Amino acid sequence: MLIIGSHVSYKGGLLFSVKEALSYDANTFMFYAGAPTNTIRSKIDDNNTKEAWKLMKENNIDINNVICHAPYIINLANKKDLDKYKFSINFIKEEIQRCAVLGVNKIVLHPGNAVGISKEEGLQNIVEALNEVLEKTTKVIILLETMAGKGSECGSSTEELKYIIENVEDNKRLGVCLDTCHLNDAGYDISKSADYLNEFDKLIGIDKIKCVHVNDSKNTLAAHKDRHENIGFGTLGFTNLLNVIYNKRLEDVPKILETPYIEKEYPPYKMEIKMIRNKVFNKNLIEDVKNYYKKA
Repeated sequence: MLIIGSHVSYKGGLLFSVKEALSYDANTFMFYAGAPTNTIRSKIDDNNTKEAWKLMKENNIDINNVICHAPYIINLANKKDLDKYKFSINFIKEEIQRCAVLGVNKIVLHPGNAVGISKEEGLQNIVEALNEVLEKTTKVIILLETMAGKGSECGSSTEELKYIIENVEDNKRLGVCLDTCHLNDAGYDISKSADYLNEFDKLIGIDKIKCVHVNDSKNTLAAHKDRHENIGFGTLGFTNLLNVIYNKRLEDVPKILETPYIEKEYPPYKMEIKMIRNKVFNKNLIEDVKNYYKKA
């Protein structure tokens, strides 16, 4: 069974997230427990959470496929400012505890940015931070996201992810989240996704892939820019993305759309999910999305 959903809002708690996912005909979803650009978090409403669990069960959404995403501003790669480094570590611990209360067992994390230091030092800082985070928390799995390689981002190559995973002590609680746009922008050709998965399996192990962010890209191969595009409207193309989505080795892995809103206003996910399920590219997707929400 195809496990597919999108990024959804958490503004009304987990129950709101579930309702939004269902409005897109999704059977999974990803959320930020607050704004992705800050660390402000509201108290979890237990009644809201229980209602969300009930609604998920009624609609065959397995909570084991639901993903939380840590905010972008957390940086475990750099400790030139030791206070910020410690804050990032402590915040991730808190975010993992929030996930545990919500019953969510996977959180995606951008590994970090080695600004002003070598990549090697940045990777080692990430290892040290993750060792502390995993020692002080339980159950929830951290998924390191493949990055586009902007500036001094860590985690833009399979080798870098391998280094982190191999050197973290409790690496059974580490996984990887592939992002198709990021992979392209980092220099991995999505038209050869089978070759990429073979290499990943050899270096890390295919079982470590626990989530796939499905995004087309506005950029050419190895552009190192990270600009998402709607499915089939970018440089990756509909067929290449379908080959990733329907790869048998990724069959049980949740696929999450993070494609841009149409005109920054209309979510495309309902129609992108339909297009993916039907395996037929809709060249009129943009207009169809606008018309759907204007009539609603």
